[in-house]
Amino acid sequence: MTGYIIRRLGQAIVVVLGVTMIAFFLEHLLPGGIARAIIGSRATPQQIALFNKANGLDSPVWYQYWVFLGHLVHGNLGFSYKQNRSVNSIIANDLPRDLMLVGTSLVLAVLIAVPVGVVQAVKRNRGWDYAGTAVSFVLYSMPSYALGLILIGLVAIKFRIFPAIAPQGASVGAMLAHPSGLVLPIATLTLVTYALFSRYMRSAAIDSLAQDYIRTARAKGLSEKLVLWRHVLRNSLVPVTTLVGLSLPAVLTAGLVIEQLFNFQGLGLEYFTAATTYDFPVMVGITLLVGLATVVGNLLADLTYAILDPRVRY
Repeated sequence: MTGYIIRRLGQAIVVVLGVTMIAFFLEHLLPGGIARAIIGSRATPQQIALFNKANGLDSPVWYQYWVFLGHLVHGNLGFSYKQNRSVNSIIANDLPRDLMLVGTSLVLAVLIAVPVGVVQAVKRNRGWDYAGTAVSFVLYSMPSYALGLILIGLVAIKFRIFPAIAPQGASVGAMLAHPSGLVLPIATLTLVTYALFSRYMRSAAIDSLAQDYIRTARAKGLSEKLVLWRHVLRNSLVPVTTLVGLSLPAVLTAGLVIEQLFNFQGLGLEYFTAATTYDFPVMVGITLLVGLATVVGNLLADLTYAILDPRVRY
């Protein structure tokens, strides 16, 4: 296991370096250059030359990339010229709110999808299974913004149960002071994610129920509840664990549309704003953070395999 972890960490470093190269060089392929994109199309050649010299953009590209890597090693993700603040401070300010929003949605989706998937597998081709499948297909095929608009139209506008705008607090504590505003964005993300998880959980549970060890456990006289809890559930969680690990980047990106729809102040909305205002340092910083989260999510998923399935050894 130790050797495997070391190899995976080495692979992760290579992947992260690849992400940095792609993000860096795509930024330098902008028409007119970075300076003109940031300063504006009306910038004079003298202004562009001064900006390039002040920010080291007049050096060779390979040297700029080397300096860029040096900053990353020291935890410096760059500086936002549009907001006149560091990218680190922007991410540190918005990330906790994203963790609360998408993290809560992810946990709720797993807690709902796992028992529903098992029930559908046990009652396969019955009324409960057909109903759960229909609901999952509808939610899975529906874009998140469409589901959010439906919830806003029904819950917020027609019945006026919950507000359509998320709390505008500057911190997680301030937003939690108005929990009713978090219901609709969390519910939207939970329902969309639940649809995916429940389908995988149902398929995995059906496969587990057909295995020989399930028949052996029943032949030994184990109760159906014990068989489901000890054997079916644990083995069926392996593919779902992969989805959860791969969903880790969703903490940073999947809420982009939802944050825009509900005016939720998080990294998704920050990324959208940076794209529309040509704030490229913010875009690159968030992109690198998403790449790192993807690598960590894959590593955690692989390590969890060995915990859930004793047959898996690296």
